[in-house]
Amino acid sequence: GFHAVGIIFFILGLGTLLPWNFFITAIPVPPLNAMGLWGQARDGGVLGEGLRGSTVGLEGNSSGTQRAGDEFNFNNWLTLLSQLPLLLFTLLNSFLYQCIPDKVRVLGSMSGILLLFILTAVLVRVEMPPHSFFSITISSVWFINSFCAILQGSLFGQLGTLPQGYSTLFLSGQGMAGTFAASAMLLSMASGADAQTSALSYFITPCVGTLISIVCYLVLRPLEVKASCPVPQLFPSPVGEFFTPVCCFLLFNMIDWLGRSITSYCLWPEKRLWLLLLLVGLRFLFVPLLMLCQAKPRTRLPVLFHHDAWFILFMLPFSLSNGYFVSLTMCLAPKQVLPQESELAGAIMTFFLALGLSCGAGLSFLLKALL
Repeated sequence: GFHAVGIIFFILGLGTLLPWNFFITAIPVPPLNAMGLWGQARDGGVLGEGLRGSTVGLEGNSSGTQRAGDEFNFNNWLTLLSQLPLLLFTLLNSFLYQCIPDKVRVLGSMSGILLLFILTAVLVRVEMPPHSFFSITISSVWFINSFCAILQGSLFGQLGTLPQGYSTLFLSGQGMAGTFAASAMLLSMASGADAQTSALSYFITPCVGTLISIVCYLVLRPLEVKASCPVPQLFPSPVGEFFTPVCCFLLFNMIDWLGRSITSYCLWPEKRLWLLLLLVGLRFLFVPLLMLCQAKPRTRLPVLFHHDAWFILFMLPFSLSNGYFVSLTMCLAPKQVLPQESELAGAIMTFFLALGLSCGAGLSFLLKALL
């Protein structure tokens, strides 16, 4: 019973962050429709230029593709319009969790995510002007993350009433979501299939993952009672082509997952919460360090760390501390209040997590401009 429920919560954690990770990781994937909106830099694609243009160690795009990327600023808008609905609906969920049954909120959210990802997969085969495709995609991102906010808040609320081990497994599953998406993206890029087939298979994957999550949640209901009783532009060379997927996405998410998993064995500093706040605050130092790496294009800040190894060196503690402190705070918060308030504490923590992500998304415009 315990192991079955633990595995299911791990899968549910994986499912809650799959949507966001598949969208943000899709930037290097070959074109998703005939208009090339999700295209590679050499094809003049515009959807992912914001991130490609700032990849560490990569040369700048041609002026034409840079102008196309600047026209959309897709990566910035993707981040901002992902986090705003997450913030809004997490707050809403904190007030309405007693009015709407958790089963309705969870299954309704996962069903909405599934339908929207099916729509995204269908759009791979549809030709339309780039601006129209951009608008539809951003709208889909907004609604998917709205459903994700309700889903995460509801599941974190339920976890607050269960033993701490389940929370750790759930957060570990969330950490694995990024690695899962990055691996799917690498397989898509390396498959050798044509662009549309590659992109279609990439976006069918989260559809299958969400469907599995729905089945797992339906199985969880009877098991839960029984068990509770006893986280660019591309190089023309093969190495450069995979620099961003491996070093920015796969590396970050694998180490983030490792950080989340460490809380299964260690909850330091569990007693001295002031020290926890200090350590979290020190993570702001990573922002200037990463910005001073060799990110292109740039017009203002100098490059202080020229070798790409510096970026990897900074990324390791940055991603490890991210996963560890997210998991640690989410585990400790429900234990700081009365048992009857633990579900509300979990929902509030989810809100503040979304608030932090939203603030970061808003600052991304400023940080990009500073480069």
